[in-house]
Amino acid sequence: MLTLLGVAVVVLGFAARFNPLLVVVVAALVTGLAAGLPPLEVLATLGKAFNENRFVTVALLVLPVIGVAERAGLQERAKMLIARFQGVSVGPLLVVYLLFRQLTAAVGLISIAGQAQTVRPLIAPMAEAAAEARTDELPEPSRMRIRAFAAATDNVGAFFGEDIFLAIGSILLMVGFLATDGIVIEPLRLSMWAIPTAVAAFLIHGSRLLLLDRSLRSRGERAAS
Repeated sequence: MLTLLGVAVVVLGFAARFNPLLVVVVAALVTGLAAGLPPLEVLATLGKAFNENRFVTVALLVLPVIGVAERAGLQERAKMLIARFQGVSVGPLLVVYLLFRQLTAAVGLISIAGQAQTVRPLIAPMAEAAAEARTDELPEPSRMRIRAFAAATDNVGAFFGEDIFLAIGSILLMVGFLATDGIVIEPLRLSMWAIPTAVAAFLIHGSRLLLLDRSLRSRGERAAS
């Protein structure tokens, strides 16, 4: 049970808002030491894991690329694009993105979209532009609400879509855990059970997006009158 101290370190560290990387490293050290491993062996295990999986740092290259694209006017271009379609509103736009996010995540394309890649530079500005097309001035609380829903749409789509992909880490973890207890199950069977949950998530969050659209429409009509 002492090995679970690492979980407590993660919870307390995140609650105290310490540096996430520092929290994870300390949690790994605590778990290794609690398991009876020598300090040098714990460090060697951490180094080996990082060396074998260092390709994950490639994702950090997305940040400067997006920054350069935004400086070149990516958000403004996205707003201009959506402004050309007069009939597009916030709700249907985000529902389409939710469907796109779930379908691509379901086939393993998790990194094709995300908060940094699509939401901040494209989806949120497009949703704001769709709302601005129906009112003279978009209030700041409504603008923040649209951004929050855009971010939540990406999270919901990715979270409930990725479990359908049979090679995702969570599916493989469950297959491995069940195999240790003598329960052999195919990854495809587990991933199939995630489909009803993904459909329910789409319907629930899609309804919330349509309600958001109705709320923004009514507010815009009141402002216009």
